[in-house]
Amino acid sequence: MIEEILINFLNFHMSAPVYTDKPKKDIPEEYFVLEKTGGDLSDHISESTIALQAYAPSRYKAAKLIEDANAAMLYELIKLDDISGVELNGSNSFTDTTTKEYRYQSVFVITHY
Repeated sequence: MIEEILINFLNFHMSAPVYTDKPKKDIPEEYFVLEKTGGDLSDHISESTIALQAYAPSRYKAAKLIEDANAAMLYELIKLDDISGVELNGSNSFTDTTTKEYRYQSVFVITHY
């Protein structure tokens, strides 16, 4: 499952923890939420669209977190045997106006086995 591969990878490479759901208690100051938003399978090769959101107490820290994650995803993830391609589809400020939490989001298309 690609989510498990990505969570293990990011938890190893990043300074903030990665979750599949926003934590409800014991919320760290900085963290990521990873979500698979789409996918496709063709000739036994999968392609998954992944949204990664970085949360932090300031806009700058959230931007720094997502930039560090982008670098890890683009330049380190491809080194894993199960991954054959990583493309950054977009990265932007995604501050939650309801909760006033600073966050940035990047969307990746990952080709994997």
